[in-house]
Amino acid sequence: MTLEQLRIFLEVAELQHVTRAAERLNLTQSAVSASIAALEARHQVKLFDRVGRRIELTEAGRLFVPEARATLGRAEAAELVLADLSGQTIGEVRIHASQTVASYWLPPRLVRLHGLYPRIDISLTVGNTAQVARAVSEGSADLGVVEGAVHLAELEKWVVGRDRLVLVVGKDHPWARRESVPPADYAGSDWVLREIGSGTRAEFEDLLAGLGIAMADLPVLLEFPSNEAVLAAVEAGSIATVLSDRAAVPALSAGRVVTVGPAVRDREFVALRNRGRYHTRAATALLDLLRESAADSV
Repeated sequence: MTLEQLRIFLEVAELQHVTRAAERLNLTQSAVSASIAALEARHQVKLFDRVGRRIELTEAGRLFVPEARATLGRAEAAELVLADLSGQTIGEVRIHASQTVASYWLPPRLVRLHGLYPRIDISLTVGNTAQVARAVSEGSADLGVVEGAVHLAELEKWVVGRDRLVLVVGKDHPWARRESVPPADYAGSDWVLREIGSGTRAEFEDLLAGLGIAMADLPVLLEFPSNEAVLAAVEAGSIATVLSDRAAVPALSAGRVVTVGPAVRDREFVALRNRGRYHTRAATALLDLLRESAADSV
């Protein structure tokens, strides 16, 4: 098998669609289909089931996904080592970040990194905290930055920033006219929340647990994988949520939503690095910059 076959396989596995994978890879549909067919024929294993116009991973395909990711990760790490041997701070740094970090905190720091080291190529991928931690663990990311708790022994962690979670409601919500809402009243409102796996959701669940409140006690109507979708739902109805104050700023400034009371919780932004993998000069430069800027975070 070739690395290109692995890349094609993973793209098709993620999208569950040959045509879309071909478009993303800038290949023809026939080239993608031929690559998958060659991989299956060479190893006499069926990786996908063809169901009408759709395709689905077989059990063998599902088992092969993490192995393919790990192999590509090692190959990419080898390329980075060779680039690093020149003794210059060049090459690519692959950073994965959770949504709040990637949208509202990280961009100016990446701009600063580019200004200091213009020959570094920066690749940013956005996911939730669980996805970011997995990418760093598997080696598809050099660094991760998240706002949720991560409990993987192979990952080193540094606090690089701080954030606040605030209670947000629509301007017509009954709580909008209150100065504060005691947690005991939380069950009296419908809620829309970030998805399970996000740092915001994990922090809110931990907050509730500390107060003796079960998530099941709250009437959660909807869960969304983005801050913007959550805010749009809050704006549209008599619904409450808890989000980063950074994420809420645009909607607050426009008067579409309001915050109730002080921050419900302070939290930290945490940089992640796999202690067992090679650390390039480019990745180390970014980590050093993030750690140096930690004192300036609010």
